[in-house]
Amino acid sequence: MQITKLVFGLLLIAIVQPDPSAHADELVRFDSAVVKPSPFLERKAREQGVSLPQAQVTHLLGYLSRPQGDGPFPAIVVMHGCGGIHENVKTYWPQRLTSWGYVVLVVDSFTTRNIDNTCESYLPDRVFDAYGALDFLSTYTFVDARHVGLMGFSAGGIATLEATKTEGNEQFMDRKFEAAVGYYPVCAPHEGDATVPTLILIGDVDDWSPAERCRQRVSHISGKGPPIELDIYPGAYHAFDAPDVTVAKTAFGHREEYNAPAAEQSFIRVKAFLHEYLSN
Repeated sequence: MQITKLVFGLLLIAIVQPDPSAHADELVRFDSAVVKPSPFLERKAREQGVSLPQAQVTHLLGYLSRPQGDGPFPAIVVMHGCGGIHENVKTYWPQRLTSWGYVVLVVDSFTTRNIDNTCESYLPDRVFDAYGALDFLSTYTFVDARHVGLMGFSAGGIATLEATKTEGNEQFMDRKFEAAVGYYPVCAPHEGDATVPTLILIGDVDDWSPAERCRQRVSHISGKGPPIELDIYPGAYHAFDAPDVTVAKTAFGHREEYNAPAAEQSFIRVKAFLHEYLSN
């Protein structure tokens, strides 16, 4: 029995703890995606002798991390929360994901836009940031462009769900994500189906991203599309996976607090989910 517990403990540590040797981030620059005019609009413009307005791209920064080796590796695009890039998203998650065998691109949606935060508003253009990152990753030979997932935290989780909802902007993009993971997003209760397998992870006492909204979202799926899975963690608040928030704090009137048991359970869950949908 003691040997079994020891083996299980070592396995849990291997899953939960990132491998620092696999982490090597690089500042990169790329552009947001743009929606191309439909063939119908282009034809009508030609017939009327008018020019369609040029789509505006946004120059973005990002942090690229990769496992050791030549690959090609599956990849994850990571979207930060409304307060910008913090240690959890910039360091801990890239370390964890690269140790699992994924290339990681953390998208910085704020610096080039001169934005401090969007915690009292929403920036819909972040959906296009995600697809710009996907296009950018697809240029690397060490990335398996057929197996790229999207992961977002809080407001980045909202962008993740928006980027992969049916009848959303995904339909206008040439490249598609294969899976989506949203940590404590504010769910749109009546949104319905997603275009890719989706995992939502949230705390049951989160007063910023209420779990009930996500329950309602899942209750409205048709059952005909990809699965949307919802994991709710008892006693967990916003940012429950962030070890840089070990002391509870208040942000914009909402409580944020690291919860080690919930975090560790979520890591195991995310690893299995990504393996299921992004593995060869």
